[in-house]
Amino acid sequence: MEENKTREPVKPEKESLLDKAKKLVDKADDFIDDKVADVKQSEAFKKVKDVYDKAEDFVEDKIEDFKKSEAKEKLEAFADKAEDKAGEALSKMKDFSKKVVDKATDKFEDIGKKVAEKTADKLEDAAESLKKKTGNKEKPENT
Repeated sequence: MEENKTREPVKPEKESLLDKAKKLVDKADDFIDDKVADVKQSEAFKKVKDVYDKAEDFVEDKIEDFKKSEAKEKLEAFADKAEDKAGEALSKMKDFSKKVVDKATDKFEDIGKKVAEKTADKLEDAAESLKKKTGNKEKPENT
């Protein structure tokens, strides 16, 4: 004898928390990429890049001067000037980098807090919903 089995139509699954988290991480990644592009277009970044380019040009010019003259005295003066210029440029780059990292860290912390709050709220809502559903369906056990 054959049993007649009826199949219920398969309902599409609701989006899981993991999928939602993945989407949120992707959005955060896009946001960070946009902000990096914004930083690269900022005046401060352009100024630091300009200072770096000038220091690089200065070094190249001094190397050419040394190759032409090959004087030890010029080498020492060049080394001193190059060291000063490089130190200044490096200091400016470090300051700028620190500011960018601090701002990015603040943004990441804000995003992380928001994600955690939203996730906690959704989990609390889901837990309450489950409690209500299971609380209404449970029968007390008779011993």
